[in-house]
Amino acid sequence: MASRREFFRSLAGPLSSETEAAAPLAVRPPYGLNESLFQSECIACASKACVASCEEQIIVLDDDGVPTLDFSVNGCTFCEACADACDHDVLDLERSNGREWINAMFRIDTQACMAHNDVICFACKEPCMEDAIIFNGMFNPIIDEDRCNGCGFCLGRCPTDAITYRPLVYGEADADAAQ
Repeated sequence: MASRREFFRSLAGPLSSETEAAAPLAVRPPYGLNESLFQSECIACASKACVASCEEQIIVLDDDGVPTLDFSVNGCTFCEACADACDHDVLDLERSNGREWINAMFRIDTQACMAHNDVICFACKEPCMEDAIIFNGMFNPIIDEDRCNGCGFCLGRCPTDAITYRPLVYGEADADAAQ
C-alpha cells in the first residue's frame, strides 16, 4: 500500500503529457513580439549581435543559442541597442512601437524581505526607474504590476534575494497590447 506522502507527491506531478512537452518559458530581450521568432531566427543567427550590443551585459544565450536575460547583476535600461543590432528583425522597434516591457512578472517574498520584517531597506526601490515599488510608510513594499516594466534592476539589488520573477508568455497577445 502506498503511503500518504507518495499519494500527495503523485498529485503534485504533471497532469498530462502536454505539460512535460511544453518548453519552459524564458525572459527575452525587449522589443520582441513573438516567441516563435526567437526560436526560429535567433538559432540561425551567426552574429549574436544583440549579446555584444548590451551595455548592461544582461543578454546571454541559452543552450540553444537563443537570447535570454540574466538579471543577477544588472537590469535593462531599454537603450534600444539590442534592437538596433538585431539583423533578423526579431527585436524590432517599429513593430513593438518602442514599447519598454520585458516578459516577466516580479514579486516580493514577504518572508525574506527585510522591509517586511521591520528593517529599513530601500535597496529595491532606489534603482526602480518606473517607481513601481511602493512602500507602506517605511515598510511593506509591493510591486505595482501596472507600473513595472520588468527591467530587473530590483532583483540584483535585493540583499536577501527576496525578489523573484516568473516569465510571462511572449506571443501574439503581447503584440496586440503594444499597439
